[in-house]
Amino acid sequence: MLKKIIPIILLIVSFITINAQVPKGFNALSNETEFRQKLVAASNSTQSIKSNFTQEKNLNVLSEKITSKGEFRFKKQNKVRMEYTSPFKYLLIINGDKITIKDDQKTNSFSSKSNKLFAVINNIVLDCVQGTALENKDFTKKIFKSDKEYLLILSPQKKELKEFFNSINIYLDAKDCSVIKLDMLEPTGDNTVITFTNKEYNVVIPDAVFISN
Repeated sequence: MLKKIIPIILLIVSFITINAQVPKGFNALSNETEFRQKLVAASNSTQSIKSNFTQEKNLNVLSEKITSKGEFRFKKQNKVRMEYTSPFKYLLIINGDKITIKDDQKTNSFSSKSNKLFAVINNIVLDCVQGTALENKDFTKKIFKSDKEYLLILSPQKKELKEFFNSINIYLDAKDCSVIKLDMLEPTGDNTVITFTNKEYNVVIPDAVFISN
């Protein structure tokens, strides 16, 4: 069950290897303090997020991308809902320390504290949506900037995380530090990209949304 669930959770944080060439147009950030201040301000002003997402899975063994779509919801404190609606239905909910995964056949719920790896991944998810990724000591960080975006590259330090991905790239809007895209490269060479669209901030989201029926 562990091997089945972990990759699904990682899809949320599907974020180019630290050794790869930085995308064209990005340069090393000259003023990290300013970026940190903007990131904290954006996090403090964001109580909830509602958006659509498109996920593209790139596998070495396939020439075509596997594309999925769905709806994303976030609410302070520590509430995340990621619902896949196409081409299949799949639901993942994080509510505090509780993780729930639901498909057409069954629902599984468990505590992230029951496994150290679950706890680390849970923290990654929340760091990304709450703007606290720079404070996570499980990663080394490099920050770059283009005319329109910031690029935060996180390189995992823990052995258990290195087994699942090489690095996490977070693309942020330079205006408001909101997450635009997440990109992950796995040790196998596969990668997953999640792009967020139609983002709405500080909308009313009932707590019931983060409870699986």
